[in-house]
Amino acid sequence: MTDKTALQLEIADLMVEALNLDLAANEIEPDAPLYGSGLGLDSIDILEIALVVSKRYGLQLKSDNENNHQIFSSLRSLTDYVMANKTK
Repeated sequence: MTDKTALQLEIADLMVEALNLDLAANEIEPDAPLYGSGLGLDSIDILEIALVVSKRYGLQLKSDNENNHQIFSSLRSLTDYVMANKTK
């Protein structure tokens, strides 16, 4: 398992825990949209994910970041962002 794959699974697990999702972390498709048709999350869910990910990896995810739509477009893109910016 690569570092990226392990991190992706860890982030998926954080999402499942934070949102009490009715699926296992490994069932979240890496490229499925987090909003709408994919996991069906809403903006409140995304804020919750941003909070737990920020806390866990020591990075800043601000609501006014112009890249948020891209960062939170899928589990893979969120993982890429965390890998590039984490401090913990």
